[in-house]
Formats: sequence, structure tokens, C-alpha cells
Amino acid sequence: MTDSQPLYDLAPLLRLMLLGAVIALGPLVWVWRRSPGAGHGRRLQALTVLTLFLTFDLVMFGAFTRLTDSGLGCPDWPGCYGKASPVGAHSEISAAQQAMPTGPVTHGKAWIEMIHRYLATGVGVLIIVLTVGAWHQRARHRREAPQGRLHSEPLNPWWPTVTLVWVCLQGAFGALTVTMKLFPAIVTLHLVGGLVLLALLCVQVVRHARAATGAPPAPLEPRLRALLLLALGLVSVQVVLGGWVSTNYAVLACTTFPTCQGSWWPAMDFVQGFEIWRPLGVLKDGSHIDFAALTAIHYVHRLFAYAVLLVLGLLAWRMRQAADLQAALPAHGRQLALQARWLLGLALLQLGTGLSNVVLDWPLVAAVLHTGGAAALVLILTWAIDSSVTQRQGAVTVPRGASSVPGVQA
Repeated sequence: MTDSQPLYDLAPLLRLMLLGAVIALGPLVWVWRRSPGAGHGRRLQALTVLTLFLTFDLVMFGAFTRLTDSGLGCPDWPGCYGKASPVGAHSEISAAQQAMPTGPVTHGKAWIEMIHRYLATGVGVLIIVLTVGAWHQRARHRREAPQGRLHSEPLNPWWPTVTLVWVCLQGAFGALTVTMKLFPAIVTLHLVGGLVLLALLCVQVVRHARAATGAPPAPLEPRLRALLLLALGLVSVQVVLGGWVSTNYAVLACTTFPTCQGSWWPAMDFVQGFEIWRPLGVLKDGSHIDFAALTAIHYVHRLFAYAVLLVLGLLAWRMRQAADLQAALPAHGRQLALQARWLLGLALLQLGTGLSNVVLDWPLVAAVLHTGGAAALVLILTWAIDSSVTQRQGAVTVPRGASSVPGVQA
């Protein structure tokens, strides 16, 4: 039944777009009603924060979709058997489920997959609104600034514009995930793209807050700033490695810790394991991937995790020290202390959920939380980097009572 279904069927596209607009109406109405007397900039800031929150939820639900093997719950794109929902495709899904009860297409998996697409469409509509709103705010600022009616520079509208382009690319990778039958490289890139989307939205939240408060970035000494950038780079590499583990189903290649298969250096095939452009479970020559290759995928991720945890622990400690030295800039000190606590807490979460995945046979809750922890680490590091600058000679002043923590007044 699934083999005869065209991979692309654009018939339900318009209905899906309309449904995404309806989903986006909820957050839009909520922001409007929560701030009836607020200006355009404040509403745009609140909507950006809410969009970031919903995008984080979308990344978590995407992990849930992947981990429940629901990525092919509907074998075509953008709908389900050419319909806008699994309700319209009930007979086709039933036939596929009857032919293969534990296969990729079941009613439950179809609903999980389509809900993920609905949420993604809603987030896309919100990002369109953010883009239009940012350009409108820029035009309004240019009209009114010469009369002295606006004093702070608004968010550069190219940030949401680039975000809109990126979310369109994410949609394309989502389509390829289905049409290329869970091709590991595509699925991994789709995961990484979701975290890049979070980082882009995080930058906008920070800069909206900076425009609203007038607070400059926090000054950090060069070594601490470099350590922040190093941590983000290492976490980014670890995210790619983790995505490669998950998309190749290599989590259970090692079921003990700290050893793997009773050895500190088990039999591994790195050439097969890191052959990137190939179908799921199959090499380019058509042969099946060896267990030694899955072990290599798993063990590289585990070894790299040790370095990442070490750097994150060092970074949290250094940021806490820097916070204690910010007596002249108390708002910045509180921000650094908060970021340090988040980094340490998330590092411990990643350690705990990673161990749970290994020794508890990959429980769904721990696996989803592991993805969420990685996404949260990217957010905190992006926030810390974008809300700070390398300290240079000369005093850096901060308006009394202002804070560059997004959405927080000192």
C-alpha cells in the first residue's frame, strides 16, 4: 500500500497552511490580550519569546516522533496519503497497518507524525509574523526617530528574515526525511537545523530585551569569552554525534558503563560507522552495516561527551567566579550566576539521561529529555555569548536598574 503512494502529494498543502494559521492564532491572541496597552516593540518581544518556547517544544516533539518510529507514519508529504489529516486517510492507514501491524504506518504513528507537521506549520506562520513585524518596526523607527519619539534602536529585521529562510529549509529537510525513508544524514541535519532555529530565535529574544532596557552587553574577560565559544563549538559537534547515534539506532550498541561490551576499547569499524551518505542500515555497496560500526558510532559519542562535560563544568565554575567579581555591575553578575547554574544543571541532566539510555535500555522519557537537554544547552550558550562582549580597556557603564537578562528588570 505504501509503495504505490506518491512521495509528494501537494493536494492538501493549502489546507495544511490554513491549519497552521489557525494554530498560530492562539499565541497571537494570547500576546495581544496579555499586553493590551503595550507598544509594538513590547508585543513583538513577547511574541518572539513565545515562539522560542513553542519551537523548543517542537524540537522535543520531533525527538518523540523519531524515537517512537513515527517518522514514516505518513509515507508521503506534506499530508497523509494525500489528505490533510489521518482521518481522511483512515482506510489507507488501516490497510497498511493490517498488512504490517508493527510497521512504520499505524494510526498512532500517523497522528504523531501529522501533529508534528501541524506544529511546525504553526511555528512557521509565527516566524512570518515576526518578520513582517520587525520590518514594520524598523520603518516606524525611521519615521519617528528624527522627532525624538523613539530612542532605542529596534531589532535588526534581517534576523527574523534569516530565521524565516531557515525555517523554510527545515521544512524541506522534513520533507526529505520522509521521502528519503529516514536517510540518516538527512534526519541528523534536520535535528541540527532545529537547534540552529532555536539559536536564531534566542538571539532575537536577547536583542529585543537589550533594545527595551537599553542595557549594553556584559563585559567578559577574553579567556572566559573564548571558553564560551569553545563550549558552544564542542556542544555543536556533540549534538551532531548524538544525532548520528540516534538516527542509526546505535544507542544499544553499548549497554554497560563505563566499559562497552565488557571492554574499554571494543571492536569498532570507524570506516563503516562514519560512511555518511548511505541509506539507513545499509552501506553504499548494498551490504548491511556491521555491529562493529554501530559500536564505533556509539563509542565516539560517549568519548566526546567526557570532553564536553569537562569543558561545561569548567565554564560554569569560571562564570560563577566572574559573577562574584561583578560588584560594579550587579545585573550582569546575576545574569552570569544564572547562566552558570543552568549550564551546570543541564550538564548533569545530560549525564543522567545519557547513562539512563545505556543502562535502562533506551527509555523513551530519558531519550526525549536527552534531546531537550542538548537543545537547552545550545540556548543557554547562545544567550551567554550574545549577551556579552570581550572586555576591553575602558569602563563599561550600565544604566541603573537595567539588566540584559531577557525579559528581566533588575
